[in-house]
Amino acid sequence: MKIIVLMKEVPDTWGDRTLNLETGLLDRAGSELVLDEITERALEVALTHRDSQKDAEVVLLAVGPSTVPASLRKGLAMGADRAVHVQDDALLGADMTLTAEVLAAAVRQIGFDLVIAGNISTDGGGGVLPSMIAELLGVAGLTSLSTVEISDSAVAGRRNIESGTFEVSAALPAVISITEALPDARFSNFKGIMAAKKKPFETRTLADLGLAPDESASRSIILAVAERPARTAGIKIEDDGDAGQQLADFLTQNQLIKGRSE
Repeated sequence: MKIIVLMKEVPDTWGDRTLNLETGLLDRAGSELVLDEITERALEVALTHRDSQKDAEVVLLAVGPSTVPASLRKGLAMGADRAVHVQDDALLGADMTLTAEVLAAAVRQIGFDLVIAGNISTDGGGGVLPSMIAELLGVAGLTSLSTVEISDSAVAGRRNIESGTFEVSAALPAVISITEALPDARFSNFKGIMAAKKKPFETRTLADLGLAPDESASRSIILAVAERPARTAGIKIEDDGDAGQQLADFLTQNQLIKGRSE
């Protein structure tokens, strides 16, 4: 079985994140970049299955700039068998539709039985790429799974929503996305870190994938970018005997409660 895990490099949520106000893109020079935690959990799902099925191969796949290989090496150190990095200047600022097309083309070229992704990234937060990729590949897509069971011919799991819980399954090949309900990723050890240096690592371009998007390939257009306004001080209510009335007036003015009818 060949399992492809979609990995993404994102700015560390514990650090400062800033946008380039001219381009609207992340200022990578001023951000500490790490593998998105949800994609590490996706990798753990794949590695856990491979631990019990020795014939499984786990392939990492990521799209991004020249900084990505350093992050992918972490995934290799955790235990993945090989990695594929799609890097092309034409992908700078790519939106989700273009990213999905590139990832689907790469998955198709690599070959797969199962694709595992996180349900939503911590930077863009779109949460639709797994479904888009499944559609482009023409296979079943099971999203936001809180449990995963993989067999030789199918994948199944539990999907929790506000109105209830669903038990879902699909025949392979398929695409799934997982939630933070799945276990944390394992730590890499010294042996894994050293082994990662010798594992196969490929870099592919759009031409290698048979794609040639033009400058208008990204379907999203940024009209304006601005810094988030600084937080202002709130309204302080002094209790001189009428604090309750002041609070009620404030809630009414902001349409948080309905005032008394006249």
